[in-house]
Amino acid sequence: MAKKSISAVDCKGKVVLMRVDFNVPQDDSGAITDDRRIRMALPSIESVVHRGGKLVLMSHLGRPKGKGPEPEFTLKPAADRLAEMLGKPVVFAGDTVGPEAEAAISNMKDGDVVCLENVRFNPGEKTGDPEFAGRLAGWADIYCNDAFGTCHREEASMVAVPLAMGSKPKVVGFLVEKEIKYLSDTIANPARPFVAILGGAKVSDKINVISNLLGVCDKVIIGGAMAYTFSLAQGGATGKSLVEKDKVELAKELIAKGGNKLVLPVDTHCGDDFNSQCNKQVVEAGKIPDGWEGLDIGPKSAEMFAAIVRSAKTVVWNGPMGVFEMPPFDQGTVAVAKAVADSDAVSIIGGGDSAAAIEQLGFADTVTHVSTGGGASLQMLEGEKFKAVEILDEA
Repeated sequence: MAKKSISAVDCKGKVVLMRVDFNVPQDDSGAITDDRRIRMALPSIESVVHRGGKLVLMSHLGRPKGKGPEPEFTLKPAADRLAEMLGKPVVFAGDTVGPEAEAAISNMKDGDVVCLENVRFNPGEKTGDPEFAGRLAGWADIYCNDAFGTCHREEASMVAVPLAMGSKPKVVGFLVEKEIKYLSDTIANPARPFVAILGGAKVSDKINVISNLLGVCDKVIIGGAMAYTFSLAQGGATGKSLVEKDKVELAKELIAKGGNKLVLPVDTHCGDDFNSQCNKQVVEAGKIPDGWEGLDIGPKSAEMFAAIVRSAKTVVWNGPMGVFEMPPFDQGTVAVAKAVADSDAVSIIGGGDSAAAIEQLGFADTVTHVSTGGGASLQMLEGEKFKAVEILDEA
């Protein structure tokens, strides 16, 4: 699925319109609490700036209603943080396709950076409006997609804008290039044994991923609250654990399809209430007493999962093993994270909570790749194709 990279185009003196993912978390005062997504876009940004391109950045932030500016969703703090990282000014345009953007872009010199206001302030972004897309595309000589977290969406800045560019270069940035390499190419041709670890709350969120990975993996490990739906499917007792009763038949089908590839927990760390001070006990899987709920895998499961990971050559992990934000129910996730970090395997962490856990535990630098896209990485693991990527130029 190799796509032409930003490094392969001459951008000196040309306007490069780059879609980035600056959808960063902020506190109530608007201060950025985690700038990882801005940091991840830096290599592509610096590549254009250092080669004398005129870089125009566009992104969304949060979920504005698309009816004009909503101050709490402004991209200005992200533009300011980027300026600090680059050590040079980033001109912020207070609109997307209006007079401020037009003036900022027309005044650009080689190596300048302009950040447009939140594209989702314009209703045309969500609807893929060709007129809105055409105005954005009209400014640019080159389009670059470096927003992996939004690649599964068909919004104007992701699809209609590159289509409106016609025969002009349409390329990937280094971040999207890397995500494709690990989430698509590595999984298409993995070193074996290939092990997937899937956690999180709901089987329904991961049905297609489990099904797809059972076809390509040597082992698929199930943890998190969705393990209790599998336990129920096997006739086990789940107490007051989070289960999806309407997905029990589906879990039975996955158990039948998976055979000995599908690895379920053998014990469960339970609490009698959803807080860290509750009474606790470890029970065999499928033997959770009434009034108790599973909040993490137990120590035997953690050791069993870690042993499987240690023998792997490729590991994909998406979703925590328990309520990792609430010690001591973080122990299963910590054990799995440590096994992944210590392993010699190509290790791919599929965004969302698993990425947060790896980051929080200090293992981000010891795994091969931490994906920046929760929903996008899941859909790529399902084997889906993204129109936003498909329409870009081939390498």
